[in-house]
Amino acid sequence: MKSKLLIIPLLFFLIGCKVTYKTQEFSSKKNPAIPNYNKQSSWAVLPTKYTEAFKEYASQELDTLQADVFYVYPTLILDKKDIRWNVGIDDKLQNEKVVDKAVLMQASAFATSGKVYVPYYRQAHIRSYKLLSEGGKEAQDLAYLDVKKAFEVYLEKYNQGRPIIMASHSQGTTHTLRLLADFFDDKPLQKKLIAAYIPGIRVKPTQFSSIKPMFKPNEIGGFVSWNTFKKGHYPKKDKNWYDGSVTTNPITWDTTKITSLNQHKGFLYTNNKTYNKALKIEITDGLVWSSNPKFPLRFFMSFLKNYHAGDINLFWQDIRENSELRVKTYLKKN
Repeated sequence: MKSKLLIIPLLFFLIGCKVTYKTQEFSSKKNPAIPNYNKQSSWAVLPTKYTEAFKEYASQELDTLQADVFYVYPTLILDKKDIRWNVGIDDKLQNEKVVDKAVLMQASAFATSGKVYVPYYRQAHIRSYKLLSEGGKEAQDLAYLDVKKAFEVYLEKYNQGRPIIMASHSQGTTHTLRLLADFFDDKPLQKKLIAAYIPGIRVKPTQFSSIKPMFKPNEIGGFVSWNTFKKGHYPKKDKNWYDGSVTTNPITWDTTKITSLNQHKGFLYTNNKTYNKALKIEITDGLVWSSNPKFPLRFFMSFLKNYHAGDINLFWQDIRENSELRVKTYLKKN
């Protein structure tokens, strides 16, 4: 029981709480070492580098998969006492969080749709969002340089012309939005885009020139995005922050506004079990409002209002089946 209680804050932390961060002036002289993505050690996940735990969620016929998945993980450096702006990819503690938490709870949802690639990157501290003009922008730009370089190496060394699913969450989505703009939008590579799953950040319908929001479960070539809160609750600082943003229904993948428990396909919990018919949602004011999920220790979830950290694993099986469908649709059309 105690171990599960310790895990919950890592999966469902309250973004809106008042936090005072210790900080320092951003200085490029203090930047961690630049990753070399030609080295396997710079990647958290490669098709040849699946952990035993990740293999449990992945396709058992890896060589038959005809698509790739490029996943960028969310912010995992949250300690308000940590004054670093960016984390080196040699930070063992952060790397363990990437592999054991973000990869298992999020990237695993796509592991039957394609071969998965996850680069380590010099992620920016969570305070980079709150202190954007005080060093945060520079920290996020540094993180994006890594993600961009990793994607370039992926294209040159691994892709071999295969179609791609782009997947991310939170800070990962901040960087993936830039990847999509730099490499796909109005560019030849867009023809290889199966879909972009980019929740956890406000994304406007006009974010891109030619990559459009998708409103059908088998649609391809566009993007889906959403932000999850407990039913009846809004962002603390700005109620209308997400109003007008792309809000995909992550259960039906269409324009349905309300779902029932029976429609929910599965929530992946930290005990490695999937709970179906665990929640129902309502789309309102740019938000996905969720009921309190039915799963072990759901009592503790009742205290949370922001389900941001569960944007993917709350809908894990729904995403898994939908990404498989989009891959099949893409391959049939191409």
